Amino acid sequence: MADYHAPLKDMNYLLWDVFSVDKTWPELPKLAEHVDQETSQAILSECAKIAEQVIAPISREGDEVGVSFDNGTVTTAPGYKEAFKTYAEGGWTSLGGDIEYGGMGMPKTITSLHEEMLCSADISFSLYPGLTAGAALSLAKHASDELKERYLTRLYQGDWTASMCLTEAHAGTDLGMIRTKAEPQEDGSYKITGNKIFITAGEHDLAENIIHLVLAKLPDAPAGPKGISLFVVPKYKVNDDETLGDFNNVSCGSIEHKMGIHASATCVMNFDGATGYLVGEVNKGLACMFTMMNFERIGVGIQGLGASVRSYQNALEYAKDRLQSRSLSGAKTPDQAADSIMVHGDVRRMLLNMKALNEGSRALSLYIANQLDIATFGDGEQQKTAEGIAALMTPVAKAFFTDIGFENTVAGQQVFGGHGYVREWGQEQLVRDTRIAQIYEGTNGIQAMDLLARKVASSKGQLLAGFLTEIKHYIDNTTKDNMAEFVKPLAAAVTELEQITQFILTQAQQDSEILGTSANDYLHIVGYTSMAYVWCKMAEVSMKNEAEDPEFHQSKLYTAKYFFARLLPRNASLIAAIKSGSAPMFDIPDALF
Repeated sequence: MADYHAPLKDMNYLLWDVFSVDKTWPELPKLAEHVDQETSQAILSECAKIAEQVIAPISREGDEVGVSFDNGTVTTAPGYKEAFKTYAEGGWTSLGGDIEYGGMGMPKTITSLHEEMLCSADISFSLYPGLTAGAALSLAKHASDELKERYLTRLYQGDWTASMCLTEAHAGTDLGMIRTKAEPQEDGSYKITGNKIFITAGEHDLAENIIHLVLAKLPDAPAGPKGISLFVVPKYKVNDDETLGDFNNVSCGSIEHKMGIHASATCVMNFDGATGYLVGEVNKGLACMFTMMNFERIGVGIQGLGASVRSYQNALEYAKDRLQSRSLSGAKTPDQAADSIMVHGDVRRMLLNMKALNEGSRALSLYIANQLDIATFGDGEQQKTAEGIAALMTPVAKAFFTDIGFENTVAGQQVFGGHGYVREWGQEQLVRDTRIAQIYEGTNGIQAMDLLARKVASSKGQLLAGFLTEIKHYIDNTTKDNMAEFVKPLAAAVTELEQITQFILTQAQQDSEILGTSANDYLHIVGYTSMAYVWCKMAEVSMKNEAEDPEFHQSKLYTAKYFFARLLPRNASLIAAIKSGSAPMFDIPDALF
């Protein structure tokens, strides 16, 4: 596999030139006091070093050796414990944490780029700090001051890690069916009893304690999701002086043997009367857990982007070196036995698909991160608008980026030909590692239903309208003739999105199934249209700054042209499929499948 090179130049271009976050931050007083451009650039530069030099080198052996299980003990792959220690000592586990408890308080616009670099280096490694950061966010927002004091500082220091315990063997997406019980105790604690499956980082040897966030039900809880409560359950109890106490009857029953992410421990966790502490209110646990789940969903989307970036870097290096056949328009390197495969149209198609979708995904990811920062640190109408856009775009980030990520890791494998299918080049690992991203944290089909049914239909299209209003304002104020080739197709895409949204909402009044049959296609239409918006922004900036760095900005403009010519038109087939209605899927009897 080619060495990983963090795309710092593109990241800085997006931060300071395209989205001008240094101008947004001063408008967010809670953020402005501890973040600036110089600090942010230094952080990203150091993150690139640890991703390239510490984490990426252990990925291959991590995949080949994986984690091991022995009578409840989970041992990570060679190099992981040392890499995590280096990572934690560098302060990376505290990057986005609450300043009051020892975190660095960096905005999502910075931490999202940090996450991308980790995922490009090694998705398996990224999951350990990623789960911890999500759990810490949920505790910081919902836990009592006592629980925050007890757990947050040690989580930010990297002394302890965390997991999210939702799924049970009989209850995946339908969490209202969980059976894990929480029995109240006289001292205010609870005894947690039950079994959870598919628990990422549920057990390992990277930290001295693991803090589990567990969904469970009290004996008198209402049926369904309204009866779910959230508890913090440490592997080892924590004494009043913050030293570790007794083992807490939390054990790993087994680990899963998976298609990919072999170096990530995916565990069956058993809670046998373990002591837990309520987070938030009784029977309101799902709302508390959604703080972590939404954080992780965006993080999983970034996993798709990270793997896709690595796939492009690998495939591009190989394509430039690999000599095979001649160009259709005549030999380009007549002094060599053959031309590089860069001369072949289909190879260029795959590479440009990856390039355009990667750079578009990074820009859209950063746009969403900026909305999250405004929603977290802003106030008034600006905050309310940002909250709506962030809510709308969370399922898009998770599903669209991971669908693209898998598409692009497979495309990278295809560029390699037979060499992409064998272990030698490392490309097949990316395909296997990325596949899970479309499944966990809510399958992409569930994300599509969340977008269409819960976000768009339930708001009668108003949540989407708020986002499209911003895009229309941009279109109306971008009138330069040289932008027409980008702005006109963006405007057309917005109109088509509004029309297909209205079509679905109207049809759903007579045919409720159309929400389910349209959801996946609809999410991708929203994804490509949103990506067209950020590609317009990039094209505008690169036109203005082309003379300063011709090679970089010309590359952006060529890639923007490619996106609008070859990728945005995918919307046409998606729209046609939706307009066919639900009949093609539901007319056929089950027996005839």
